[in-house]
Amino acid sequence: MTEQAPVLVVDRTDDGIVTLRLNRPEKMNAFNAEMIDALNHEIDGIRMDPGVRVVILTGTGRGFCTGADLTGMGDLQNVPKNVGKPQHTRYFLMELSRIVTSLRSLPQPVICAVNGTTAGAGYAFALAADVTIAADNVKFINAIHNAGTGTELGISYMLPRAVGAQRAAEILFTMRPVMADEAERIGLILRAVPADGLMDEAFRLARSMAQNVPIGLWVTNQALWANMSAGSLEQAIEFETRGVFVAQASEDAAEKRKSFIEKRTPTFNNR
Repeated sequence: MTEQAPVLVVDRTDDGIVTLRLNRPEKMNAFNAEMIDALNHEIDGIRMDPGVRVVILTGTGRGFCTGADLTGMGDLQNVPKNVGKPQHTRYFLMELSRIVTSLRSLPQPVICAVNGTTAGAGYAFALAADVTIAADNVKFINAIHNAGTGTELGISYMLPRAVGAQRAAEILFTMRPVMADEAERIGLILRAVPADGLMDEAFRLARSMAQNVPIGLWVTNQALWANMSAGSLEQAIEFETRGVFVAQASEDAAEKRKSFIEKRTPTFNNR
């Protein structure tokens, strides 16, 4: 009997970079219950793992993630049995949306490397990452109208903050795909790169981030997103100042300063 391939492949490097690879290529990485459970489990573990410096999220094959697997979803581990359809849908969406909020709130920076066609939840995952790059042959498809639903998973919150209200309205109100070159131009992604160099670019970015003090990255990540809704410049500066105090008090910060002077790679101990 052939062993079934995992729906999520997890790879770790010695320098603290974790790659989460969606792995249902025959379905263009359309998600099912097993993939949702696997992603939530891995992200929860990464959150509390000081050895993880940067996270890369990508996919196997021609698709990054094309939304829900309409041929069958299976059962989520945390969804109660013997509930009505509205209750089941609510629980299900809570678990799915937890991936989006968890990606955005991880202490570690998240790089999304979009390798292929992206729709539905894949769209939300790409927007939730701190930095998103894409292969130059990628297209982003607003597929919510195919499912007969409205926008979901926080896309109506994240998309206008990335591309502006009017561009977001056009994308959300129509089914027009956005190609990688346009996605870069309007700010939906950081940059489009040749498909065969996508992961090289993702690791280049990840390693440049991993050279920085881990807790410094943590508080910078918090400040970046929290201060987008800060009530004033003074409030934003105060939030940053508290993070600076925490980061500078760490042994890793002293090691970073010393390694800079000595022109060598820092060695961090999460202290």
